[in-house]
Amino acid sequence: MPVRKSSAIWNGDLKAGNGTMKLGGGAWEGQYSFGSRFEEGSGTNPEELIAAAHAGCFSMALSNILAGAGHTPKSVSTTASVHLEMGDGGPSITRIELNCEAEVPGIDESEFHKHAEAAKSGCPVSKVLAAAEISLKAMLK
Repeated sequence: MPVRKSSAIWNGDLKAGNGTMKLGGGAWEGQYSFGSRFEEGSGTNPEELIAAAHAGCFSMALSNILAGAGHTPKSVSTTASVHLEMGDGGPSITRIELNCEAEVPGIDESEFHKHAEAAKSGCPVSKVLAAAEISLKAMLK
């Protein structure tokens, strides 16, 4: 299996500094700052990138599980909301909410939810983020 890499550069101190994050494959590069991470400033932040990774991984895992059960989906759309909260030990990612909507011909709600829960616990990104509470809301179109 390939090893994936991305990179980041940070300049200056935490509050006044700024940086750039870049995906290893070259598909994206963006600015980040204290304001984009801890306030509502422009730019991105590590939590958005984690959310994108989790949404993408979950969608792929669910599609694979559904297809393996004989229900190839037309589409699986997932949004991940990563919550960064301040605690006694500093900021922590405490929870992630996965919201999924899928179009899956010939499946009932019960079977769909069973497979969605399996994808939530089985996707590699969910596994690595297991320290955070991960919730799932899955709906059929």
